[in-house]
Amino acid sequence: MNQLKQIHAYTFRNGIDHTKQLIVSLLQIPNIPYARKLFDFIPKPTVFLYNKLIQAYASYGPHHQCFHLYTQMCFQGCSLNEHSFTFLFSACASLSSHHQGQMLHTHFIKSGFGCDVFALTSLVDMYAKLGLLALARIQFDEMIKKDVPTWNSMIAGYARCGELEGALELFRSMPARNVTSWTAMISGYAQNGQYGNALSMFLMMEEETEIRPNEVTLASVLPACANLGALEVGERIESYARENRYIKNMYVSNALLEMYARCGSIGKAWGVFEEIGGRKNLCSWNSMIMGLAVHGRGSEAIELFYKMLREGVAPDNVTFVGVLLACTHGGMVEEGQHFFESMERDFSVAPKLEHYGCMVDMLGRAGELREAHDLILGMPMKPDSVVWGTLLGACSFHGHVELAEKAAEALFELEPWNPGNYVILSNIYATAGQWDGVARLRKLMKGGRITKAAGYSFIEEGGYIHKFIVEDKSHSRSDEIYALLDEISAKMKLHGNVNDSDSEIISACLME
Repeated sequence: MNQLKQIHAYTFRNGIDHTKQLIVSLLQIPNIPYARKLFDFIPKPTVFLYNKLIQAYASYGPHHQCFHLYTQMCFQGCSLNEHSFTFLFSACASLSSHHQGQMLHTHFIKSGFGCDVFALTSLVDMYAKLGLLALARIQFDEMIKKDVPTWNSMIAGYARCGELEGALELFRSMPARNVTSWTAMISGYAQNGQYGNALSMFLMMEEETEIRPNEVTLASVLPACANLGALEVGERIESYARENRYIKNMYVSNALLEMYARCGSIGKAWGVFEEIGGRKNLCSWNSMIMGLAVHGRGSEAIELFYKMLREGVAPDNVTFVGVLLACTHGGMVEEGQHFFESMERDFSVAPKLEHYGCMVDMLGRAGELREAHDLILGMPMKPDSVVWGTLLGACSFHGHVELAEKAAEALFELEPWNPGNYVILSNIYATAGQWDGVARLRKLMKGGRITKAAGYSFIEEGGYIHKFIVEDKSHSRSDEIYALLDEISAKMKLHGNVNDSDSEIISACLME
């Protein structure tokens, strides 16, 4: 940078005009403010320089400067070329400006650049990022020539809007795919809660192609591993990330940390957390606090929270969810109430629905059911099914029929289709010996045609996730599975009731 300033001073003193080269070099650093000052001294900048500066603002911001330059170009009579529109469409997507985008599109068509694949891809990408999928699809379908980035933009647009069937249809139709294509699908599934599909897509990419995942792919699939408990796959991804030096990427490190924390490998999570070192951001702290909290290490989570404050990191609403969960699982009611009250008072973080849910859970576990109910009634927002369901669960544990009925009544309104609420209340009635209540609920369920859905379990084996429902026989090796279960059951019966040696019996069966 100092060398460029010296060159600028030398050329200025000696009347040599190297302004164009200086601006290009400054934008490569990038030092956009300095480049802009030099640019503004040029009476009539070329379209090349305009494009360079617009590209820099589109990449690094502030994005509105792109349109100041666009207006200046039009005012000075400097004709835009296809590259100008490519960068302007990108800036428009970043600003989420529908009106500006459609105005630029009109200017683009009038300028006669409707055949440039790069500009058209940028246009498709802009509409897709703005959520205007119908307009994006029209442009996509009208393109005579499409390259891989064009397909990727459309697929990512569908995935971003949750239209995963449309994304998959396009993905399957692609004449060629690259790592971005696969990552768009993996990320789309993960962001829309379809973690099984995200992991399956990643495994398919590994098995069926020679395309190697990049850091974005890893950061997209690790949350799926976290939510599925796919620890073996997560560990394999960590090895790959370390081999390829992707572990230095903060998104990968944080995703890996969260995966280990959610899978209960707190030791490994802590190792990643310490390895991040001085690069820790709020996401790193939150993942570690949450991991400690939900795995019975509440005191350590609280200690880490205080350490975070000492290091000058301001907590957000996610941090307080972790802190309140730590208090909930650790039975620290007074501490939890203190943290809840301090959120807005000391940290300007307004409690949200999930924070109230944590408080209801905390009070409910402690048997303070009346206080939990009063808290729900005093909430500044409408309680959702999770909050009422938490209270119903606490009433079930403590056998409180009166408040259980109130919680269930709210749940029947919010989610009349959910059989679980009827079953829990029925069990509460049965435990209390109120058989007329049980009969009434059964009649209500039959009248509403409400049926209990089959439960299912996930098991990870050999890096694959297997899903089982009750009495499931869809697995290709179900005969072997049931034969082994029968053998285990028979050996357990020979040893009498279930006791501490059961794990040894099961292990012996598995080894045979």
